[in-house]
Amino acid sequence: MAADSEPESEVFEITDFTTASEWERFISKIEEVLNDWKLIGISSGKPLEKGVYTTGVWEEKSDEISFADFKFSITHHFLVQEPSDKDGKEEPVEDALPLPMQDLLCMNNDFPPRAHCLVRWYGLREFVVIAPAANNDAVLSESKCNLLLSSVSITLGNTGCQVPLFVQIHHKWRRMYVGECQGPGVRTDFEMVHLRKVPNQYTHLSGLLDIFKSKIGCPLTPLLPVSMAIRLTYVLQDWQQYFWPQQPPDALVGGEVGGLEFGKLPFGACEDPISELHLATTWPHLTEGIIVDNDVYSDLDPIQAPQWSVRVRKADNPQCLLGDFLTEFFKLCRRKESTDEILGRSAFEEEGKEVADITHALSKLTEPAPVPIHKLSVTNMVHSAKKKIRKHRGVDESPLNNEVLNTILLFLFPDAADKLADGFESRTSTSAGNNPPPENEDYTLFSQFKSAPSDSLTYKLALCLCMINFYHGGVKGVAHLWQEFVLEMRYRWENNYLIPGLANGPPDLRCCLLHQKLQMLNCCIERKKARDEGKRGSMPDRSPGGTSGDTGKGADHSGDNPDKEKEVGKSWESWSDSEEEFFECLSDTEDLKGNGQENGKKGGAKEGNKESVNLKPEGRLHPHGKLTLLHPGEPLYIPITQEPAPMTEDLLEEQSEVLAKLGTSAEGAHLRARMQSACLLSDMESFKAANPGCCLEDFVRWYSPRDYIEEEVVDEKGNIVIKGELSARMKIPSNMWVEAWETAKPVPARRQKRLFDDTREAEKVLHYLAVQKPADLARHLLPCIIHAAVLKVKEEEALEDISSVKKIIKQIISHSSKVLRFPSPEDKKLEEIIAQIMSVEAIIARARSLKAKFGVEKCENEEEKEDLQRFVNCLLEQPEVSVIGAGRGPAGSIIHKLFVNAQRVSAVPPLDEELRSVSSEERRLNTGTVSDFPPPTGREVILRTTVPRPATYSKPLPQRMYSVLTKEDFRLAGAFSADTTFF
Repeated sequence: MAADSEPESEVFEITDFTTASEWERFISKIEEVLNDWKLIGISSGKPLEKGVYTTGVWEEKSDEISFADFKFSITHHFLVQEPSDKDGKEEPVEDALPLPMQDLLCMNNDFPPRAHCLVRWYGLREFVVIAPAANNDAVLSESKCNLLLSSVSITLGNTGCQVPLFVQIHHKWRRMYVGECQGPGVRTDFEMVHLRKVPNQYTHLSGLLDIFKSKIGCPLTPLLPVSMAIRLTYVLQDWQQYFWPQQPPDALVGGEVGGLEFGKLPFGACEDPISELHLATTWPHLTEGIIVDNDVYSDLDPIQAPQWSVRVRKADNPQCLLGDFLTEFFKLCRRKESTDEILGRSAFEEEGKEVADITHALSKLTEPAPVPIHKLSVTNMVHSAKKKIRKHRGVDESPLNNEVLNTILLFLFPDAADKLADGFESRTSTSAGNNPPPENEDYTLFSQFKSAPSDSLTYKLALCLCMINFYHGGVKGVAHLWQEFVLEMRYRWENNYLIPGLANGPPDLRCCLLHQKLQMLNCCIERKKARDEGKRGSMPDRSPGGTSGDTGKGADHSGDNPDKEKEVGKSWESWSDSEEEFFECLSDTEDLKGNGQENGKKGGAKEGNKESVNLKPEGRLHPHGKLTLLHPGEPLYIPITQEPAPMTEDLLEEQSEVLAKLGTSAEGAHLRARMQSACLLSDMESFKAANPGCCLEDFVRWYSPRDYIEEEVVDEKGNIVIKGELSARMKIPSNMWVEAWETAKPVPARRQKRLFDDTREAEKVLHYLAVQKPADLARHLLPCIIHAAVLKVKEEEALEDISSVKKIIKQIISHSSKVLRFPSPEDKKLEEIIAQIMSVEAIIARARSLKAKFGVEKCENEEEKEDLQRFVNCLLEQPEVSVIGAGRGPAGSIIHKLFVNAQRVSAVPPLDEELRSVSSEERRLNTGTVSDFPPPTGREVILRTTVPRPATYSKPLPQRMYSVLTKEDFRLAGAFSADTTFF
């Protein structure tokens, strides 16, 4: 066994001398990628239709390959084409040329306005590019270029791929490509020349034809005629100032109030948003010898060109008013300074005194004025803050002058224009109750953006602050106006003046927090005003049925007695004693009275409630229909109850956090229930005071009828009677309702501890407003500004009716709705929204600029006007637009006039030495018939022919050369085909 295993244990070392080199691996990788993309074999496709390179869809696929440690990206660019049914059935023609070689001769897609440079230069529908992966990498040495070209050639030979392969060489900005395309017995080499300085002999058609013919080197004596396509591009830069409709806002910049309309955002570009017009004049099909174009004479007159096409170059980031307003206001969000730091020492401080905490500052604000103010007007609501600011600074240093400040305050508080107090009150009452909001999409935007209604004070304040920030003192002006606004809020609170421009009722949680705070302050003013004036109608009864989710008891007002109403009114007036403003605790006598009532109640409601019945009822509103108390049998009265405390979203959040922190223990749950039943307890006490001798069942019948179940039963005598009892949830031991009922004393609403302490809540709101930094303010009001900007853009777009803009506005609204609903949106997302709004403003400004330049509004012929309008809209949305009728059509004649006017302006000889030296090209063209136009900025020429190469008996193959000549750039891109079988 050992002898048998010995030969197996011997290992012979085998050296493989066929190991692939890095170059072979590189070629193999290219082949693998081409195979994955299914580019191996014969390429097939239909002949190209006219304009398909512009209207069709271009796609690309990329992969990464490496040569040793040098990384390349390989990308396949192709025009998406619909597969033809015939393609699979047709057998390929034996001697058919590869598709790319056929494309070289196709004239249907010359000079595509938007395509890859290789598409423009060679007219290819499909090609593969191998380029250095990193932007800063470049293949510079000739040996490396040759190595890559060899790799491409070997790959194409191995795989039979008929798609052209290009290699990018030199620095990327030069866009230098060399490549190859192979077919059965044929090969096309793609070569390129790129120069900075143009040789004079190649600036005209004759010189280019010479290059082309010498490069082909065809031995045939009469060479087949060369087909030519020529395009000359003229640039119009001087648009004439009077063509630009937007007037710069000189009045606004000067700071004059007369030219400034608060509450409206500005719109439009301060400069022409269209910087240049490019006119391309094209001769698509010319044959050699038809025209003359050499260094002394040219037949290429742009007016005579059969095809005109126009594109406009947009100004880079044109200055637009709305965009500037938004950007500057957004910058406020990043400021760190407080109002005190911006304005110097606090306007709330007296000179030489330090304020220890905010309570002192608030006491300063609440000190009575030496002379009582009976009228509300601009003159007396302005400017206690300014007077104190002036103690620390000169009069002229105040950020806002009186005129601007008065205008803003009158805009924000229109009710202040009334000098008479009674006139003011009547105006306030009407302004406080807003008209029903229109049910249109624009009005309801505030709920999507979490901003504020467009007719609200908060919205107006945001617009004013935005205007002040841009035109009147920047952040200092904002701080000054905000200080005045806060003082006005305190003045209104202390004098019971409702704040205009705010909807009635509790804070609207769909709005921004600042709007909610102002609504909360208005609620406080309303409560305080109602209490001070003692008017019952100012404080309507609350419908507790809303609390229980049942509307059963709210439908019994039909039984109201007018006498009862009068009694109730008197009782409310009797409550308006000034001492009762702070009725947090009951007085001693009220305590005794309450205890007596409680003792009477404890005597047992079920035992007849004799003592309780003898107590005087208090705080009745009106009888509750025909309902009677179960035991005494007296009518059941609806009590006057306290309104529930309105809450802003930050208070709700605080409350939910406190309740959450109580945990899930029995104690925590009990405490949570107690906290949540404060409103229920208040209503029970009011009910007991209004209905002496009542029981829990009576309260439930009024407050939550669903929890009192009535059913018909037959008594002992055989009569059908209705018997009622509490629901199952009300009978649960230690039920919160039962506990609250037992602890409730018969106390009317006027003597209860307030559920909503308007004094404390108002001071909290005023403190919240006073400590806001300009940055905080900007954050709060930014949704309002974006809301206003969107409305402004929609309004301006409606005048122009641009379909693409409508789509963008819908995207802005959708995007903003998602971003602004969160409390603190990211800066980057806000910047995106502002950028979108700015782009829409620029598009509308461009539309107006083009309409003015092409005289759309001045055109009297209705048909021509529609054509011009369509032409302008196409210029905005398409990369290049054909001019119908070329130079003789309505649009063409306008473009011609624009160039003529520009040439007249530039006819003055230039002083600059460089401009004085006129090139031979300019001299040649200026002496011709094209004096209406400047020298062409760009000259593009495509030369094509089919000749046998390299020998006379070779197969005739397509040859093509593209030439582009601009001021500082000259490029020749040639595709030269040769026969590899017969050569």
